Amino acid sequence: MTLTLETRDLTIRFGGHVAVNSVSCSFRPGELTAIVGPNGAGKTTYFNLISGQLAASSGTILFGGRDITGLSAPLRTRAGLGRAFQLTNLFPNLSVEENVRLAVQAQSGVHYDLLRPWMARRDLIARADAILDQVALGSRRGVTATTLSHGDQRKLEVALMMALQPDVFMFDEPTAGMSIDEVPVVLDLIGKLKQDRSKIILLVEHKMDVVRSLADRIIVLHNGQLVADGKPAEVIASPIVQEAYLGVSPRSAA
Repeated sequence: MTLTLETRDLTIRFGGHVAVNSVSCSFRPGELTAIVGPNGAGKTTYFNLISGQLAASSGTILFGGRDITGLSAPLRTRAGLGRAFQLTNLFPNLSVEENVRLAVQAQSGVHYDLLRPWMARRDLIARADAILDQVALGSRRGVTATTLSHGDQRKLEVALMMALQPDVFMFDEPTAGMSIDEVPVVLDLIGKLKQDRSKIILLVEHKMDVVRSLADRIIVLHNGQLVADGKPAEVIASPIVQEAYLGVSPRSAA
């Protein structure tokens, strides 16, 4: 069975404000879907509902046919949902290698053993180092995470997700706060993840050049509602997107 991720009538209300309004959408392996829309459209809120940082007011989230709506964020991670945030989520005072090794250890189900220190687990260290090489951080494995540049911290966060071996990769504005020189490295990393056609990749992004370079599909949220879904060229050219996202009225765009 193909492992799909689906939201059905997913809704969240904050008081009288409906931030995400009955969004139904399915995501398939081998496809990178960009979630776009103007500020306040509900993009990150929708992401938070899927990954479990927020609880839905109503609606359902299905993963591989299983209802995960009631699962906590950690349990969704164990189920196969990997999430990277706008702000990096690292162990700042540990080394780069230790950060990834902990994620490898968690994925392997290996618990702390007083009689066998982790340094004796050469298999875990080798896996961590292999992932660091893939994200071009192998030469920085001994560096403390907090001393890395912002771009390298984002690369390390991708490495942590890779170590957990998720079925779904979720990126929330992965290039936010990066210098011009750092952006291509992270985009290249995501491009390499796309080569694994068994993975679902979701990307919240407001930079249309990033979306064009990576997306197989775009969905557009506006005022919490799903207003467009399709191939990038078609969606970007649609009148509703020109107006809602780019601020161009259909009449002036004509």
